[in-house]
Amino acid sequence: MLFAVDFKLGKPVYLQIVDQVKAAAASGALQPGEPLPTIRPVAEQLRVNRNTIAKAYAELEKQGVIETVAGKGCFLRNNHHSPLKKEARVDLLRREIDPAVIQAHHLQINREEFLKLAQERFDSLAEQRAEAQMG
Repeated sequence: MLFAVDFKLGKPVYLQIVDQVKAAAASGALQPGEPLPTIRPVAEQLRVNRNTIAKAYAELEKQGVIETVAGKGCFLRNNHHSPLKKEARVDLLRREIDPAVIQAHHLQINREEFLKLAQERFDSLAEQRAEAQMG
């Protein structure tokens, strides 16, 4: 699983990570029983304190999203009773996209440029995922 944080967002980094894990679980990108990356590499990748990642994982465990197995790591829990429906997932994404659309408008980025940029970012993420799975 790859994480991306935005320090200018005004939302604490640990909550951004919590949201990303929950979204990945809801979409099926993260499967029950699948391990989360260990704290140290995530902290190094994001250039944040390890305690930030630990706080995110602790919050996810408190919410029942993940479970920690001593000596083995953190794993996505098998929550058959709480999968997000597609409409809820789309709504979550819509709330993330709306600010970007508004920002594009203020920066005078037209629809075609915005969609091209979104496609480039989507492709870049796919490449990162492929590299992470290979490496």
